Amino acid sequence: MADPGPLPTNMTDSAASGAPEPPPPDVLAPLGVALLAQADQLGQPLSIKTASDGRYVFVSSAWAKLFGRVPADVVGRSDAELLDPSLATALRNADQAALTQGRPLPTEHRFEVGGEKREYNVLRVVAADASGRPLLCCLWQDLAAPRQREAQLKMALDQIEREQKAAQALRREMADHGLRDNASGLYTRAHFEDQLKRELDLSSREHREFALVHIALDSLPEKAVALGASAIDRIHEAMGRLLRGNTRAMDASCRFDDQAFCVLLSGVGLATAHSRMEGLRRQVATQLLVVEGQEFGFTVSMGVASFPHTAHTQDEVVGACQAALAEAARRGGNNVVLAAIRFQANARQLM
Repeated sequence: MADPGPLPTNMTDSAASGAPEPPPPDVLAPLGVALLAQADQLGQPLSIKTASDGRYVFVSSAWAKLFGRVPADVVGRSDAELLDPSLATALRNADQAALTQGRPLPTEHRFEVGGEKREYNVLRVVAADASGRPLLCCLWQDLAAPRQREAQLKMALDQIEREQKAAQALRREMADHGLRDNASGLYTRAHFEDQLKRELDLSSREHREFALVHIALDSLPEKAVALGASAIDRIHEAMGRLLRGNTRAMDASCRFDDQAFCVLLSGVGLATAHSRMEGLRRQVATQLLVVEGQEFGFTVSMGVASFPHTAHTQDEVVGACQAALAEAARRGGNNVVLAAIRFQANARQLM
């Protein structure tokens, strides 16, 4: 941005204080004192410049503040003297287009001020003072707030659409058999434990490995706690969707209770299991759930154990998983912790 240079030596008291200096009376007449006063009162960026050379005859306090100026420093100068060349050129081109068309013309401008990106819609209206001198009145509207609302609305609609598709898929799955939990669409605990027994037997016979993961919800945010059961149901739906999306057909996932889940990864070792669960943890942490118009997120802790590296029986594998999960919670949650490998036991097995 160009250096403003020294201020005029004949500044009035209002100029020295930084308040907007009123434009000459011949400018006030056609544009209206009330409009200019209201722009300042509402904090609306407003500027008036001559059509011939683009020099400002009035700017509101909000307009001057937007570019790190005071109104008295702006009046009498042009965009080329005040702003970065690229922005000054863009504004001048838009000014010329409005003057050529002779009608109100809105134009969007994107620029940086002090390293901060800004987006404004500028409405240019051609007017004239009492002597017939053409003027350009520019009303600036910040687009950040409406764009943010649009993005939030789109995110909420996308979330709703994903949840509807997930609910439809869940209903189709549950129509086939009654082995799944209604809220999450995951296997019931009894069916999961049967699968774990079969996996343990198969892995023992074929000398292959598998991984077991215990997952627990971390402390919920205040918004979710206040929403009660509705928030818990939405979390269960989200976890069911994420677990189904991050596991294969040969794997199995279940909901143990309101706070806990479990995953069986067939034919997978500790390193691969940790990598996949770390990816799942990150996905969970970025989830945005909406209940009764309230947005909230949640995190989980995970404990990962494997057969035969960390344990050799079902009880031992489950115990190792729970110990790793407890360690993840002790570290503050939102963690994936691997169970300790019992090297002595593994060495005896290999002998």
